[in-house]
Amino acid sequence: MSWIEALILGLVQGLTEFLPISSSGHLEIGHALLGIQGEENLTFAIVVHAATVLSTMVILWKEITQLFKGTFSSTKWNEEKAYIAKLVISMIPVFIVGVFFKDTVESFFGNGLLLVGCCLLLTATLLTFAHFAKPRKKENISFLDAFIIGIAQACAVLPGLSRSGSTIATGLILGNKKETIAQFSFLLFFVPILGEAFLELLDIVQEGSLGAGLPIWSMLVGFIAAFLSGCFACRFMINLVKKGKLIYFAIYCLLVGSVVVVNYFC
Repeated sequence: MSWIEALILGLVQGLTEFLPISSSGHLEIGHALLGIQGEENLTFAIVVHAATVLSTMVILWKEITQLFKGTFSSTKWNEEKAYIAKLVISMIPVFIVGVFFKDTVESFFGNGLLLVGCCLLLTATLLTFAHFAKPRKKENISFLDAFIIGIAQACAVLPGLSRSGSTIATGLILGNKKETIAQFSFLLFFVPILGEAFLELLDIVQEGSLGAGLPIWSMLVGFIAAFLSGCFACRFMINLVKKGKLIYFAIYCLLVGSVVVVNYFC
């Protein structure tokens, strides 16, 4: 992988991880166009996932520190403890999928772009429903809503089905406030992204191919590109959700998904 390819894929990862257009789907398209496979793909995935986690921490640092202060400053049950409990509940479905269905999920990747195209069309549908859903504006995300949002995140392991799009759209359809569900959705990313990177690291360490064929400069360029673009996309997406402009991403996913599906059969 050249540094130019790493720059392109790093930008793609950073932007699409937070924008509701599916990072996994766009990386699959990018890998297919650039002809990147195997160990390079896995090693690079770990690097850019670490970068997007760091960008989330930077943008949401105030909210993260507030949660930890509220959690450890008192032994009594409070709002911060309840919020973290809801995050944990939301992570249960994706944990089950990651532990018990890991091989099945991995089989969806690298086997053509038809699934990617279909899932992008599904993402477009979800975003459209969320755009036209009648707002009820719940004050707080309930424990039941948190679990349902977690199921949406677990389904988004499919390439082309946006993680942020699925969780934010589900939360909006359930009647939660735009800014509340946007923050919850991004905080929900931490453990799944780190877990995914850890599993990928275990795979390549077991195979003895860590860093094989991937120059250090390419990894560095990819990391910086993913981090900077991730910071921009995270802040941009939070503001965009508040304004209710998800329909534009629905149109984008519809166009890209349609092109991918048509190209597959042509």
